[in-house]
Amino acid sequence: MRRRRLVIFAKAPLLGRVKSRLARGIGAGAALRFYRQTLAALARRLGRDRRWRTVLAVTPDRLLRRGRLWPGGLQRRRQGVGDLGARMGRAFRDVPQGPVIIIGADIPDITVGEIARAFRALGSADAVFGPARDGGYWLVGLRRGPVLPDMFANVRWSTDEALDDTLGNLRQRRVALVATLDDIDEVEDWRGWRARRRARR
Repeated sequence: MRRRRLVIFAKAPLLGRVKSRLARGIGAGAALRFYRQTLAALARRLGRDRRWRTVLAVTPDRLLRRGRLWPGGLQRRRQGVGDLGARMGRAFRDVPQGPVIIIGADIPDITVGEIARAFRALGSADAVFGPARDGGYWLVGLRRGPVLPDMFANVRWSTDEALDDTLGNLRQRRVALVATLDDIDEVEDWRGWRARRRARR
């Protein structure tokens, strides 16, 4: 059986370099703490699961070896240059064939169960997406056979059209969807997440 791989896309957690829209509402320091804690929790929670191998894809490339910046215990690789689509396409191409899922590092509600469901969906689908409420997606996965679709061509990133644009590139493919989760980009998203977290306690 081909090895399943989970790739977490992460920016270097540096003050003023992550969650800029969120920082406008809660301050750069609080936004950095949120991002750093979310990245560490995801890496720990998802990286322990032996049903897949977890890799951290980092940007900027020059900080790959800055070990103190990144959660420990995971292999790291560079994202490389280009827009988000170019970097995700490279991540899909650069791993051995087999099921591959890419997620962002700033969605705190991702669970092991959601990742497991997405990998199961790739048993019958060519691609899988986890929609975000803002019109983008928090997860994208491919079965990863020898032919890789040009699924990221002309996608309008950071707009409410990003998922629709990507799905439009996959009209001849079998696509599955998993749960809709929130990107935490704005202060309203952050407040909603904090309310949900308090309710679960």
